[in-house]
Amino acid sequence: MGSKKRKRKEERPTIHPKNKYSENPPDFSLLASLYPSFQPFVYYSRDGRPRIDWTDFNATRELTRILLLHDHGLNWWIPDGQLCPTVPNRSNYIHWVEDLLSSNIVPKTNSTGVKVRGFDIGTGASCIYPLLGASLLGWTFVGSDVTDVALEWARKNVSSNPQISELIEIRRVESNRNTLCLEGFEESVYGGSKMKSSGDFDTEVTPGPLAAPDLHVNKNKIYHGPPILVGVVKDDEKFDFCMCNPPFFESLEEAGLNPKTSCGGTPEEMVCPGGELAFITRIIEDSAVLNHSFRWYTSMVGRKSNLKNLVSKLWEVGVTIVKTTEFVQGKTSRWGLAWSFLPLAQMKLSTSTPEKNNLSFMLEGLQRQHGAIHVLQAVESYFCSHGWSCSLNVSSFTVDVVASKDQCDSILKNELPLLPKAAGFGPVPETCDKSLNPSSDRLCLRILVFQQIPGTLLVKGSLQDRNSPLSGAFSLIFQKFEEALRSKFCIDKRSA
Repeated sequence: MGSKKRKRKEERPTIHPKNKYSENPPDFSLLASLYPSFQPFVYYSRDGRPRIDWTDFNATRELTRILLLHDHGLNWWIPDGQLCPTVPNRSNYIHWVEDLLSSNIVPKTNSTGVKVRGFDIGTGASCIYPLLGASLLGWTFVGSDVTDVALEWARKNVSSNPQISELIEIRRVESNRNTLCLEGFEESVYGGSKMKSSGDFDTEVTPGPLAAPDLHVNKNKIYHGPPILVGVVKDDEKFDFCMCNPPFFESLEEAGLNPKTSCGGTPEEMVCPGGELAFITRIIEDSAVLNHSFRWYTSMVGRKSNLKNLVSKLWEVGVTIVKTTEFVQGKTSRWGLAWSFLPLAQMKLSTSTPEKNNLSFMLEGLQRQHGAIHVLQAVESYFCSHGWSCSLNVSSFTVDVVASKDQCDSILKNELPLLPKAAGFGPVPETCDKSLNPSSDRLCLRILVFQQIPGTLLVKGSLQDRNSPLSGAFSLIFQKFEEALRSKFCIDKRSA
């Protein structure tokens, strides 16, 4: 039993490899010796390890202050009661955005200029994302907020760092203006006619069937508050990305349920009627209006249970791509959600001979209700959703799939991070062609699902025709297929 627990712990996502603290976490003992102001907050446990009291706001604030000074050369402070960020966690988000921008899945346009330009929604008194993004990567930022205290201290934190102050603008959001009711959105989100996004792009989106929304729950989670993006972003502005640490909770009582930490936080920072679901839904609605004004829209998500609901809404408003990730800081997990309306980069199929005819991966830590048959059905659903011809053989636990160049392009152009919620638990799409017609100009694969031990499956892909001109795409397609299956079956085991 002990070895099984260790294996599952090792599979948990780790801190981003580019994060300064990925190999060298903060050394409290060293920091206390270098910064006397931190010394009173450090104590030693029975095993001799230096620790701090995470329930003490003054301790967490002083830790953030000296980490920003020691590791980033930043002068920083916030008054009592303001939300105190953890530097390693916020750095994870910055580096994930960096990965999105450098991947060129969504090509960079010249409209934002040479420097990367970001928009921080609700930058807070800490102004943590603009400070880290500017100091680590030289990015420029607009940081928005609504309260006088947040704006005052954000500006103080910027001006206290003249080496980067010209890269950051702090912008006031007028709190006396409620957000406009975006015409057509209530219908699109709650089952009426779908809203059509503005823009001239023509990119095929193959998200699969959408999960039916819970009408009662969602109607109680409509955002009513100050503007978020629409009404704050200027008409002629272009950005490479936006980012947001949204108010996660629906009430102050809910926000105080975790007695193990104390990071402060005002009601404006922590609480929103409808919680993060309502707040991020409004970001999605605003993004459909602003459309190509941003290369990437992103937000942090506090509850994994909200993630699939938000992904479903994104496909409704006509995005071209959705990306997700998990941020891990100690025992706390948060999720990242990113999307774009811009046309995706054209990925050319390789005509070179593949290095391997067989590729495989393990699906470990599956929940009890997810057996080999469910994964096998999800395999069929995934390839059918991209128009591939599929033949499922339950007795041998295999799926044979055949695709043309256009159908291979469907997977390469549309990186769906999550299989549809019903995938593998219902009939495959009616458009799925179950008649296989292998030929020399098609890609032919066989996918085998094999149970190793309870909770662990081996998924193996075999290239059936090495001489096919499309065989060079085998590795990349299998990689995207693996990402989809892991998102479907492995993310649930890390529920908070």
